[in-house]
Amino acid sequence: MSGMNNLRSIDLNLLVVLDALLAEQHLSRAAARLNMSQPAMSHALGRLRLLLGDPLFRRESGQMLPTLRALALARPLTEAMAQIRSVLGPEGFDPATEHVFRLAMSDYGAGLLLPGLMQRLRSEAPGIELIITQHSREAMIAGVTDGTLDLALGVFPAVPAPLAQELLLEDRYVCVVDRAHQPPLPDGMTREAFRAAAHAHVAVQGEFATELDLALDAQDGPRHVALVLPHWGIAPQVIPGTDLILTVARRSLPLKVHPLTVLEPPFPLPLIPFSALYARRRRADPALRWLLARIHDVVEPAALQVPP
Repeated sequence: MSGMNNLRSIDLNLLVVLDALLAEQHLSRAAARLNMSQPAMSHALGRLRLLLGDPLFRRESGQMLPTLRALALARPLTEAMAQIRSVLGPEGFDPATEHVFRLAMSDYGAGLLLPGLMQRLRSEAPGIELIITQHSREAMIAGVTDGTLDLALGVFPAVPAPLAQELLLEDRYVCVVDRAHQPPLPDGMTREAFRAAAHAHVAVQGEFATELDLALDAQDGPRHVALVLPHWGIAPQVIPGTDLILTVARRSLPLKVHPLTVLEPPFPLPLIPFSALYARRRRADPALRWLLARIHDVVEPAALQVPP
């Protein structure tokens, strides 16, 4: 009975406030999200701090960064809010409102998605704000799991049970060489040439456990890698004037690659599944479903085309 009495003494609207603050990490944006004034949001945060006995957020570089206590509350609070919304019935998402989405992707994903997506958003929903960050695969999975990220876009061979992914498109690997230093071979790239060459390798944090590395190791053993860099878009610009071979996703390359030559790899490599990753608990979240639908619309024309 005492537990019920304690619950009765709590203003449950404060949980909605905390949920918004954790999502936005910004007082004014959280207030706008809930149609509250900034002084009212500040007052609610003060009540939350008193209730939970913790500062909950600290200011740094214009952001309100959550404390360890707030981070520990993030996932159970998000799950509880989702369950409450499901009990009350499905709600819609009005794209005319202001809303912030936090997404993580590499520059490969940004190049595929953002030009078309921003055109759609500026036309259909100018109040929507996207915050894009780049992380390792492990950090993206952690961010989606704890709720600090709404979506992560990339290649995720295995994900924990609380997460789900939707395939957006598939890409294929090609080899890129400098036309002057390594002219095209009559039958394409040979195993011998590939094995003897020095390579450039794209990896966000310098790791060598990508799907490409595993496939190459199974074919001919490890490569001699002379350069590791995290940027798909910059990697092709490094190749001219060198004897390096770059093996990358075809869609990361511009249509015109002069003075480079694009060659087929000398052995079969798996396709690259580019997917959107999100928390299963948010599968029915109207805002997230709305954004995912726009993302699918943007990438669908590319998904139907096989890159040359």
